[in-house]
Amino acid sequence: MNTFKFSIVSLKRDWSSGELKLIATSVLIAITCLTSVSFFTDRVKRATELQATELLAADLVLSAPNPIPVELIEDAIDRNLTHSLNESFRSVVVVDDQLEMSEVKAVDERYPIRGKLRISDALFGDEYETELIPASTEAWIDSRLAQALQIQPGDQLSLGASQFTFTKVLNYEPDRGGDLFNIAPRLLINRSDLKKTQLILPGSRVRYRLLLGGNSADIETYRNSIKDDTRVSIQSIKQARPEIRTALERAEQFLGLAALVSIALAGLAIAMTSHRYAVRHYDNCAILRCLGLQQRQITQIYTYQLILLALIAGLLGCFIGFIAQEILNKLMVGLLQEGLPPPSILPLIIGLLASLITVLAFALPQILRLSRVTPLRVLRRDLLPLPLNNYLVYGIAILALIILSPWQSGDSKLTFLTLAGLFITALVLAICARSLILFLKHMQPKLQSAARYGLSNVTRRAQQSTTQVVGVGIGVTVMLLLTLVRTDLLANWQDRLPANTPNYFLINIQPEQVSQVSRYLQDTINANGKLYPMIRGRLTAINQQSVSADDYANERAKRLATREFNLSYIEDMQADNQLIAGNWWPDDRNQAYFSIEQGIAETLGINIGDTLTYIIGDREISGEVINLRWVEWDSFNVNFFVVSNPEALTDYPGTFISSFYMPSSERSKLIELVKQFPSITVFDVDAILNQVRAIMQQVVRTVEFVFIFTILTGIMVLFAALQSTHDERMHESALMRALGANQTQIVFGLTTEFVLLGLVTGIISALAASVIEIALAHYVFKVEMIVNPLIWLIGPLACCLITTSTGLYGTRHLLRTSPMHVLRKTV
Repeated sequence: MNTFKFSIVSLKRDWSSGELKLIATSVLIAITCLTSVSFFTDRVKRATELQATELLAADLVLSAPNPIPVELIEDAIDRNLTHSLNESFRSVVVVDDQLEMSEVKAVDERYPIRGKLRISDALFGDEYETELIPASTEAWIDSRLAQALQIQPGDQLSLGASQFTFTKVLNYEPDRGGDLFNIAPRLLINRSDLKKTQLILPGSRVRYRLLLGGNSADIETYRNSIKDDTRVSIQSIKQARPEIRTALERAEQFLGLAALVSIALAGLAIAMTSHRYAVRHYDNCAILRCLGLQQRQITQIYTYQLILLALIAGLLGCFIGFIAQEILNKLMVGLLQEGLPPPSILPLIIGLLASLITVLAFALPQILRLSRVTPLRVLRRDLLPLPLNNYLVYGIAILALIILSPWQSGDSKLTFLTLAGLFITALVLAICARSLILFLKHMQPKLQSAARYGLSNVTRRAQQSTTQVVGVGIGVTVMLLLTLVRTDLLANWQDRLPANTPNYFLINIQPEQVSQVSRYLQDTINANGKLYPMIRGRLTAINQQSVSADDYANERAKRLATREFNLSYIEDMQADNQLIAGNWWPDDRNQAYFSIEQGIAETLGINIGDTLTYIIGDREISGEVINLRWVEWDSFNVNFFVVSNPEALTDYPGTFISSFYMPSSERSKLIELVKQFPSITVFDVDAILNQVRAIMQQVVRTVEFVFIFTILTGIMVLFAALQSTHDERMHESALMRALGANQTQIVFGLTTEFVLLGLVTGIISALAASVIEIALAHYVFKVEMIVNPLIWLIGPLACCLITTSTGLYGTRHLLRTSPMHVLRKTV
């Protein structure tokens, strides 16, 4: 017998008779969800980075201590990439007898490739965007340098062997990344004037940069072609400011959560629908066994059917998913500078593989039972095939999720917490369902006949009722998680950057000026910015072993090993910090203790208990690392990589720093501040703040759209769970009608059953969604979470409404179908 040909014939017959429609719909919705998520997240991640490339001033940046090799520039030109060259170095700027160290950048007319410069005609004047760069012999300087040199636009300054005219105040450069307070004041000149300054000599410390822009595919191809070139380092957006890096990582986590939950729900829906499909094919398999088919052949027939169904539904799902993400792309026009980049073929491959893996992993264990159907079932329909080992069934499902999860989430902690939450939810739902069944057995005799009939349906089918509670409960949990909880998480994330987020920093505040500056901020600017000490120190040893850049392979670690740190001391941990490991300052403080930001600790290989040694001026201090902190960099408050207990650094020389919010309409007040405190430097981060807000808004819109497909998968789980006992309930209702029960009694009994299941399931689902929400907020997204009280009202009510309406809709044929017809089909 040709089993493949027979499987195709059976597939056509089953489809026309409606046997495979439910499982096909499950696969179709699941793969549509997965591929739309894959297509869209693939494009959004790339587009998010492209929009964020404004903070690099390009799509790709090559950096080197020597001039960029000519062949790399020519290769970029051959690929039709826009390019811009600039050099940056430190040098002294001279005005009369005043000397000031500055960071000089020489740029060409194509700078910047992404984003725009923002300038003003006077110090703290109204700023505006420009596509120009300084003309020859002109210099644009930032407010810090202007304050330090006490000059105004129109004044002359000397740089090397050349004279320049200060014409504009430079307020914002797209690629001004890194630690803002470790960068000298900026001076921007035209690249054509660089040679005249005679500052670039053999041995000079210059950073050469090549900025590139163009089609995302061309950029990626060029990047791959030079990734092994050791002469240059490649800079991406995630190596820029920590605030931007945090925003991008948060975006990936939100999108990954949607995709991960889609996978878990898809598997559950397919498992439940395939179970019903297998049960309804027991009789067919018994007849096939009587006709001489072996167990192996039956397994092949239905396996071929699953593969064909997975491929057909997978291809259709990929097509619909592609259309769905294209619709979203149209909605995104105007938010991104150039729209979303074109999709790659990878999501299509992932969609087809996910279809096969999901269907085979979650449906095949149920289908394998068909080969165990005994031929005696033709005579005795009560004979059921032996069940498979539960450990095998669950093991295959968990293995499938482990295989599929990295494709969608890319975050191990997110994967673990989400899957663990769903697993624990299923376990709690199963336990509560069993407990409910035991309780209802005692309640049955006390109720009226119709209600007693509804309760008996629940208690008599204990296994099916438990399955219903688990299936519906997980579906409702996810729907709650992706509606109210999603709103809470995104709102909390966005609330990190409220309208009054600090947009100005004050640095170089002298110790004797602290009280005066604090009073000025409160009285004149109406700001309550706290002043923090800032002490410059260089890390020289870890556990008495000297620190050298040669000890590290990571580029960031090399930079950190050679630069000075901004150290600080605080009594109580800041509100936007969180302890990851260790404890805060002990009561006994007779020595120095350090608290380290976890990211820099990982980069430099620092652990709790290590002894760090810093050089501060001509003095040395050593202290024990007592804890590691997570820092909320995107809060734009003053924060430090390294802080100590106050007793350790109080006597060391340093200055103070503060941050505060000021509306742009009141910028003129800063001029008075600078006049009253000439040594203080004002730093404006409003442009970077607005860029982070733009990224957040983009992520919120994309996540909301992606969650629509995930919710559709959850609805499919609800439908599959409620339909799993449809045949048994139809038979029992027909029997009740044959024994004299009227229509009202049957409807009341069914309603009682569905309401009870829905109420218990809704309460547990609300609890589970709240717990998962808090866990994700605390351990993954690092946001403060207050559980929405509406979840306890909407959860049970929605669950009762869904279970009752879907259940009654699914059994509506009972009231129109002759009991004799139903009973004859089951004989």
